[in-house]
Amino acid sequence: MLIPGLLLLVWLPASLARHSPPLWAGAHAHAHAHRTPRCYLPEELPLGHAPPHLLARAARWEQALPVALVSSLEAAARRRRRSGPPAGAQCPVLQPEEVLEADLHQRSISPWRYRVDTDESRYPQKLAFAECLCRGCINAKTGHETAALNSVLLHQSLLVLRRRPCPPAAAGPPMPGAFAFHAEFIRVPVGCTCVLPRSAR
Repeated sequence: MLIPGLLLLVWLPASLARHSPPLWAGAHAHAHAHRTPRCYLPEELPLGHAPPHLLARAARWEQALPVALVSSLEAAARRRRRSGPPAGAQCPVLQPEEVLEADLHQRSISPWRYRVDTDESRYPQKLAFAECLCRGCINAKTGHETAALNSVLLHQSLLVLRRRPCPPAAAGPPMPGAFAFHAEFIRVPVGCTCVLPRSAR
């Protein structure tokens, strides 16, 4: 998972700079010249879509863990809705014999769950965000939560596209509903770990 993610981070900014027709229009007078984003009309790119040239080659968001988990999380949510109301998030009692074959987030002494975060102005729109289930951590001997350690989120930087309205054009006809894409990094919570408390209790 790590290598495809690194390839994405390296390739996408270069693609933004050199693609023709470019995502960024206008000539570059020098390295710090102002860049005007290329505008798209709603009929060109429906909501939830991104410029096709950014989805080819190494730009494969579906290989990133926060994206790859979304379909399975949504399927699990549909199964829970059919079987009854969901249980509230709570720190579990760790029973090794029951979790030996479980996924990492269930076997951890700082367990977490995933939820689907949706942002219509972002591509990808849906990402899996981790949430810690315990304030403390689970004692491996007793299986119960202990306050001797704290559970904290681990974050990963992910490159996404942000869909924003285009500014009014100084010349030319108006473009109602026009928008542009801006590349940006966001911090995605991907798991939890145990740390010493900042202060003694």
